[in-house]
Amino acid sequence: MSATDNAPALDVVDETFLAVPPGTVAAAFADPRSWSRYWPDLVLEVYTDRGAEGLRWTVRGALVGTMEIWLEAVLDGTVLHYFLRADPAGALTPRLLRREADRRARAAKAIALELKDILEDGREPGVGPAGTVPG
Repeated sequence: MSATDNAPALDVVDETFLAVPPGTVAAAFADPRSWSRYWPDLVLEVYTDRGAEGLRWTVRGALVGTMEIWLEAVLDGTVLHYFLRADPAGALTPRLLRREADRRARAAKAIALELKDILEDGREPGVGPAGTVPG
């Protein structure tokens, strides 16, 4: 953080719609062992477990700050909101800081799209979730 404000050096936000219920998405983050796969250079500690609405963590390791996965029920699916507000553990030049922000944003989107691919399991647009009976 700079001496003049309390804003974190990195403020990454992402949103992705997944055509599955929030509980299905929450299950992908429920096992702490999965966290090191998604964020190998971060040590996460849950400070709020919101169940099917997501998790909030404190972050240390390569970054120091907070991270959140908020799962918002929308229509017949979930908007996966991702927030990372943190500072690098070491000093970075402005150029390297921009690169790090871009890298973290791309990684967040890659996680969301991977989960979308796996959890939607080939569901076509406009088709109800597997196991539902048309109304």
